[in-house]
Amino acid sequence: MSAPHTPAPQDAPEGDHPPLTASEKSYLPSIVKGIGITLQRFFKPNFTVQYPEVGPYDYAAQDRAIGEVNPRHRGEHILVKDEQGREKCVACLLCMAACPALCIHIEPEPAPWDDRERRPKVFEIDMLRCIYCGYCEEACPCDAIRLTPKLYTPTTSRTERVYDKERLLENNPEAQVPQRPRK
Repeated sequence: MSAPHTPAPQDAPEGDHPPLTASEKSYLPSIVKGIGITLQRFFKPNFTVQYPEVGPYDYAAQDRAIGEVNPRHRGEHILVKDEQGREKCVACLLCMAACPALCIHIEPEPAPWDDRERRPKVFEIDMLRCIYCGYCEEACPCDAIRLTPKLYTPTTSRTERVYDKERLLENNPEAQVPQRPRK
């Protein structure tokens, strides 16, 4: 039989740390240092952008602006209008099928115009569920839905984050320019 294994004695020194003083043991220097940092930050100018009153890309606040908008930024959705001011959407439901978050809800109805069969009676996007992937934009055959560089609009309730057809049509007027060439 072999003897049980006993661990080797720990002869390593505790370290070269000097013993703590009474004030260090009570954390008073650390508390005073933390209050000093807090007071310094309190009396310095505000580095926070007061969004949405001041946009993060507003150059009137030169010291706080964060630069140019990334051209690949995917912000809020819009429904694009055609030349007659009607929605371009033909209610094909491809964007609803392509959405991985299942945040798009469309109910089609017959269109009163001769150039298309259907239009959306209900078109809603739940922006709280949306992951801003852009699949809806890629799936749309008629360039009817688009993600714009507009930053997210702050809201105070969950129901305000469900965008209906009217809000999507009027969301970002400067993004209503044609992007794809006509076929």
